[in-house]
Amino acid sequence: MLKFRSLLVVLSCLSCLVRAEQLPTPPVLAAKSWLLVETASGQDLASHLPDERLEPASLTKLMTAYLSFAAIRQGTIKLDQTVPVSQKAWKTGGSRMFIQVGTEVKVEDLLKGMIVQSGNDACVALAEAIAGDEENFAQMMNREAQRLGMKNSSFRNASGLPDPQHYTTARDLAILADALIRDFPEEYAKYYSMKEFRYNNITQPNRNRLLYLDPTVDGLKTGHTEAAGYCLVSSAKRGPRRLVSVVLGAASDRTRAQESLKLLNYGFQFYDAVQLYGKNEAVASLKVWKGKEGTVKLGFTKDLVIAVPKGFGPKIKTELVSQQPLMAPISEGQVLGTLKVSMDDKPYGDYPVLALEAVPLAGIAGRTIDSIRLWFK
Repeated sequence: MLKFRSLLVVLSCLSCLVRAEQLPTPPVLAAKSWLLVETASGQDLASHLPDERLEPASLTKLMTAYLSFAAIRQGTIKLDQTVPVSQKAWKTGGSRMFIQVGTEVKVEDLLKGMIVQSGNDACVALAEAIAGDEENFAQMMNREAQRLGMKNSSFRNASGLPDPQHYTTARDLAILADALIRDFPEEYAKYYSMKEFRYNNITQPNRNRLLYLDPTVDGLKTGHTEAAGYCLVSSAKRGPRRLVSVVLGAASDRTRAQESLKLLNYGFQFYDAVQLYGKNEAVASLKVWKGKEGTVKLGFTKDLVIAVPKGFGPKIKTELVSQQPLMAPISEGQVLGTLKVSMDDKPYGDYPVLALEAVPLAGIAGRTIDSIRLWFK
């Protein structure tokens, strides 16, 4: 999956490929940086400085949650397991869920305290339970960031407290949010839409205002420090479509919510998602030389969906360009060609087409016959 995603050539600047008059004008937000992504295709629908390194504040907790869910799946920790609260966790400043030193707290309560209440103390407790200490956990965060393709991120702690070497970008946060939703759908649905959580006789609301303003929004996370400003990574699903919005460096809690909703509404209102091919659906069947089979089916290992301005779906055209001649052996998943997509006769995107099946080498006789045929061809 990750290999295929890294090969997928998507559109980071649609206006470079399609006539400007065909494209809706993206909104200008009151923020330092922003990005709107159609998750099914990976396309950027609107952006401003998406690769600028900025302080993520509590958006860091998306990575802490990702690693926590992974640790639960791997059996490193369990939801009903109790974790002792260390002096360091108890003393951690900033937003807190108010766990007490010397007590033990269930992992699931720590997850809720981190996700809903944005508790820095909960982050440290989880980091210590998973990696022994927060420093080791930060190393895990950076390794995972590299694996996910977050090329401009550096983590120094589990909570997002300020550090000169603690930074990320809107694009990297969109990658992380998409991975969290994709890889842990049940956990995402269970925790990120919670509007409040009560612990230690203290009820705290989820700081994500969009959960209260738009019923299609089901996550993700807010963040704020004086240097970072007010930040929000949000996601909404309307019908089959899901969009992820990242807004960094707004001036207030209210502004980050308004600007995020403006971005999401723009994507849903002015773009359609069009599925060109389904997962493992054959795009074509091509001749293979010197193989045990004479043909190979080409397609995609996930649904090929692209976002286009509303009303332009019927104007999409595709053309398959393949390597010729195709020679065995061919391995399943091997890139054998490119699907060139145009819209209204203008280039729109190129997508690698993969072998849906393996074709091993033929025997000596079969290879010899094909060699002769190729010589005459």
